[in-house]
Amino acid sequence: MPTSARLSTTLLRIISALLLVTLSACSAIKLGYNNAPSILYWWLDGYLDFNDAQSLQVRDDLTTLHDWHRSQALPAYADSLIRMQQLVPGKVSPEQLCTVATEVRFYMHQIGVKAAEPLSQLALSLRPSQFKYLAQQYEKKNKKWREEWLNLTPDELTEHRLKLAVDRAQNLYGRLQEPQRQLLRQSIANSPFDAHLSYREIQRRQQDILLTLAEHGNNAHRPVHVKAEVLALIERSLNSPDTAYRKQQDRLIAEGCQTLSKLHNSVTHAQRTKAMEMLKDYAADARILTAQRPS
Repeated sequence: MPTSARLSTTLLRIISALLLVTLSACSAIKLGYNNAPSILYWWLDGYLDFNDAQSLQVRDDLTTLHDWHRSQALPAYADSLIRMQQLVPGKVSPEQLCTVATEVRFYMHQIGVKAAEPLSQLALSLRPSQFKYLAQQYEKKNKKWREEWLNLTPDELTEHRLKLAVDRAQNLYGRLQEPQRQLLRQSIANSPFDAHLSYREIQRRQQDILLTLAEHGNNAHRPVHVKAEVLALIERSLNSPDTAYRKQQDRLIAEGCQTLSKLHNSVTHAQRTKAMEMLKDYAADARILTAQRPS
């Protein structure tokens, strides 16, 4: 269950990243995807420190959700990758790219809804000591996030963001030329991104999770109510109630579509060919994994 033990967007994004097949090589994709339940179990256990009974249930739930994802979600991912591949030969508009972003958000929401039932069952079994443990793990994560995003000078933050943007672009297109790097640098310079606002949202989600679990986790006699609360929590993770943060995200998405459109329309024939081959390989991997059953 991709959001399995915790209901945060962080989990949804990490799980979606795994299940959307964004590893680096064909063999790694297949190995990573086929072992996703185990990978996710250990990741989640690091946040909640499962007891024996919870471990058995979470493993079973992850396997069940993974089976659903393989048969129902992966074919849709393959179709999306094929549509993306068809865009590569020509110029693309920001609107076309934002359509792709909308599809990804839909897939994340779909995973969250599917995970709500096992998540609500897990919530009913959590102990106060696990809430405390989760809060401690969040603080460790927050400390690292502050070091990487808040405790930087403006120039250092720009360079950090540029490196991430270049790495993502080069994963698709291969080595960027200097004008293309400058395009990304200019986009970052004009970006509305506010690290402090993003950190505030991280903390809001964490507190939302902890408070929701503490308030509803002991309602064993009201399982339908708990599931509804879990669904609401997932929805708040995907669509923040913080108006300022939502506005920033909407602007960042629109800006990202605009920048990627400009970048794509500037690529060389070799870069375009690499992007087509990568998307073709990912779509083929998704098709293979749909029919495959791990040994």
